[in-house]
Amino acid sequence: MMGTTVRSAALLTGLRHLTASASIAALLSATPLAAQAIDPSAIPRGSPVDPYGTGQSTASDGQYGRTGQSSSATTQSTATTTSDAYQPVSVGGSSTSDTNGTNLTMPGYGQRVGQNGLLDVDNLQVKRPATPGEFETWVKDVTGRKLKRYGSDLLIASARDFAVPATATIPPDYALNVGDTVSIALTGSIEGSVDAEIDRDGRIFLPNVGSISLIGVRYRDLKDRLAVAIGRQYRGYDVSVSVKRLRGVRVYVTGFANNPGAYSINSLSTLVNAVLAAGGPSAGGSFRSVKLYRNGAEVADFDLYQLLRKGDRSLDPLLQNEDVLFIPPVGKQVAVIGSVNEEAIYETREGENLADVLALAGGPTNVADASRLILYRLDDQDSVGSRQIDRALANAEKAEGGDIVQILPQGTLARSLDKQQAIVRIEGEVNKPGNYYVPPNTPLSQVLEMAGGLTPRASVYGTRFFRESVRSQQRRSFLEAVEQMEVSLAAAPLTGTRLGGDSGDRQTQIASARTFLDRLRQKEPDGRLVLDLQPQSASLPGSLLVENNDRIVIPPLVKTVGVFGAVYRPASFLLDGGKPLRVKDYVEQAGGPIRGADKGNIFVVRANGSVLTRSRGGMNAQVLPGDTVFVPIKTQSSSAWAKVRDIAQIVAQFGLTAAAIAAIN
Repeated sequence: MMGTTVRSAALLTGLRHLTASASIAALLSATPLAAQAIDPSAIPRGSPVDPYGTGQSTASDGQYGRTGQSSSATTQSTATTTSDAYQPVSVGGSSTSDTNGTNLTMPGYGQRVGQNGLLDVDNLQVKRPATPGEFETWVKDVTGRKLKRYGSDLLIASARDFAVPATATIPPDYALNVGDTVSIALTGSIEGSVDAEIDRDGRIFLPNVGSISLIGVRYRDLKDRLAVAIGRQYRGYDVSVSVKRLRGVRVYVTGFANNPGAYSINSLSTLVNAVLAAGGPSAGGSFRSVKLYRNGAEVADFDLYQLLRKGDRSLDPLLQNEDVLFIPPVGKQVAVIGSVNEEAIYETREGENLADVLALAGGPTNVADASRLILYRLDDQDSVGSRQIDRALANAEKAEGGDIVQILPQGTLARSLDKQQAIVRIEGEVNKPGNYYVPPNTPLSQVLEMAGGLTPRASVYGTRFFRESVRSQQRRSFLEAVEQMEVSLAAAPLTGTRLGGDSGDRQTQIASARTFLDRLRQKEPDGRLVLDLQPQSASLPGSLLVENNDRIVIPPLVKTVGVFGAVYRPASFLLDGGKPLRVKDYVEQAGGPIRGADKGNIFVVRANGSVLTRSRGGMNAQVLPGDTVFVPIKTQSSSAWAKVRDIAQIVAQFGLTAAAIAAIN
């Protein structure tokens, strides 16, 4: 009873003195509450983090922290710091500095444990990513495409740093454990700081306070736990806490891992960190199941596709000391090719269907055929069967190991004219030139009517009609012709055909010819369609059905004839209203062929795009408005180089399109 009265009196006395000067209040509040009720010789002296009143922490590195750290450096957190504030911590085997300039150090991440139980850092060897498995090789042989296993890009050697960053934040739910180092700083009536490591019993020891159990305490509750313990002896102080050093834990990655073994990681690491540090699953390991065993019992089964495809780590558990991770064998694998967002080899789980596989592939692209898919399924070890499946029924077809699913593109399918909406561009000598959107099966006559009809100056015979389908066909044919010319050029020295001159000159000619052939490959045909028109035609073929992206250019009537090439005076000549002349007459008006001209290969390009050669009576044909006469240069050899040089001169002088070159050749 007497002791209770004394303690109550002491408490009231302490409260009265809190209104006095700051120095007196600090002195009184620094005295333990029980000081007036016990022997004065038993009164704790100084701060629990500075028991000798020196203003410095004298704890050693072994149990309480570093020595010689002044109280002025303890500015990590004051009373304004909330209990769940995140604090930086160093992990991943590197060092950084906190706000006090103190190094925060962690055991290395992903370091293999040697036979002596210590980290074998010097001899650490990390395997390359898993080599392609048998199914990947088989898919390449069957489809001709090199498909990767989905998820393998995450495991490349250049991206092997899967450790928690060197400066990380401790989550409020983090549970303290043996080996963690807690930093405590006191200000106010008692000052000082100390770093205390949680011992094997899960406790830390503070002078004048005693042992404090911190095992299993959440980080958000750490400040309150320490404040309660210190508050039994002191008043008028502020406490700030942080986790200065995290413990290391040892885990085992087993099963079908690319680099199985024991790993020392930090206590903030998760299942995914450890698996990826071990190189991920091997060619025979599963991405869909990673099992976590703790104390002999399975506590988690994580699907790596949840992270890879959905970005979901909510079920990724934190690891504890002596956890065992087991990667089971790979499940059923299905290859997905064609118009999907990511072609790859995907692993399926039990019960998943073809629709689930397409979802793993990111779904079909915008140009994919929405009605069907092609399924290649193993009938036996020697054959591959295929069948077409309605896309709407894909969720009813279970996926089987070895399946190859192909989505066909729809955007590249050429539809019939009966289903083609068309945009037709018409310009030149019409009353209302422009772009016209017309329904399928629209004839040319209707488009001309929409354009207001032809003007009186229209040259119907010289109409240029450009069509995309014709351009594609011309491009293919032209490239084939260029390849044949290249083969002929390469075979000329083998067949003994003379290229003229010595070997050095011959090599120069071949090099020049190859350079020109390369330039020809870069030419693009214009897709001109030569219409079957007569020079006196007054209308276009109205029954011709237009196609999408058709372009029609109706030029004005011209009354000139051009003569170019190996003549003395290349020029354009005006047609008068007199007696019509022949082609050879205009060649003579141009001065006639020069000495090096090839008179036997003179040809005429008509206004409608057709070509008339001398062998077909071109020299004696009457000229038409818009005709262009070409007189080539005669070569000294009948080799392939001579043909190439002829075409080169034509292109250089007159800028003919690739389609015209193909027609000439």
